[in-house]
Amino acid sequence: MENLVPFTSIDLGKITHHRSGEIKFGEKMLTIPKGVDSVAFLTESKAKFVLFGIPEDIGVRANFGRPGAASAWESAIKSIANIQHNRFCKGSQLLILGSLDMKNDMKIAENLDFHNVDDRKTFSTLVEKIDKEVSHIIFTIVKAGKIPIIIGGGHNNAYGNIKGTALAKGKPINAVNLDAHSDFRILEGRHSGNGFSYAFDEGFLKKYFIYGLHESYTSKNVLLQLKDLEDRVRFNTYDEIAIRKVKNFEQELNQALTFIKNDFFGIEIDLDSLPNIASSAMTPSGFSVEQTRQFIHHFGQHAHAAYLHICEGAPDLCDEKNPQLIGKLIGYLITDFMKAKSVLEV
Repeated sequence: MENLVPFTSIDLGKITHHRSGEIKFGEKMLTIPKGVDSVAFLTESKAKFVLFGIPEDIGVRANFGRPGAASAWESAIKSIANIQHNRFCKGSQLLILGSLDMKNDMKIAENLDFHNVDDRKTFSTLVEKIDKEVSHIIFTIVKAGKIPIIIGGGHNNAYGNIKGTALAKGKPINAVNLDAHSDFRILEGRHSGNGFSYAFDEGFLKKYFIYGLHESYTSKNVLLQLKDLEDRVRFNTYDEIAIRKVKNFEQELNQALTFIKNDFFGIEIDLDSLPNIASSAMTPSGFSVEQTRQFIHHFGQHAHAAYLHICEGAPDLCDEKNPQLIGKLIGYLITDFMKAKSVLEV
């Protein structure tokens, strides 16, 4: 994990707001001490979950999306540190590994032009580099017997999450993705729109369920491809569930879980599927925050849920009056996952 920026106890102390009579997550979360073998510490740690950040929007830029997702890690970790540690959810169950060092690659990406063919190739090369880093780190976390919680970053990182988990488990895994888009586009060079199709093509992704696809923003070619692969790739649409109401939200949760639950699976949350959430592809229509939390709880409580990935949130694109909202939202989603995976202590 050479390109990892460790998150230290000093870093944690700086962002934790202490208050008399309260115990915050930041007072209980674990960090890896300096000079200690990180893999051994991970393995021996009593924490069940490992938090890892990918502060980049290179994959988003490579997909002609709006940059800004690189800022989600910093916003989220500040909010998470100040969640209350109590009987419902304990900060001591969470170890903060740190974040991928993206500074140099982000500088390169900022000067690239999506419309330039050579620059698009450079974008793809940069994303492939991230893929290798992410898959190695996720492999290390899962192999240590822990559950990764990943804060992106673009949805390109689904590939590294899936590959790393599959390699650690020794077999392909499944995935469920709450998303307005399939991210199953053609293999044209890596970007945020084809992480799942690359993982599928390379044999790391076995079954894939897309939950809440937006009909108006899914191409005919993608729909035809999904139909051809319906034994292993299935979907429902937001329009079927929320607009025409020919499908039921809760029943569809069960249908999706039945499809993927026989093998380990990843839970992918693309924040651009939620209305009015600052993201690379912001939408005015979509599932609510409450439905998203229910989604995470439903899948997270299953024994085969192997990781949680929250991506595409862009605090830098937020209303200036509420820049902390994305971080607070991510904090809610993470604690929902932790609660779903843990027995509540009374």
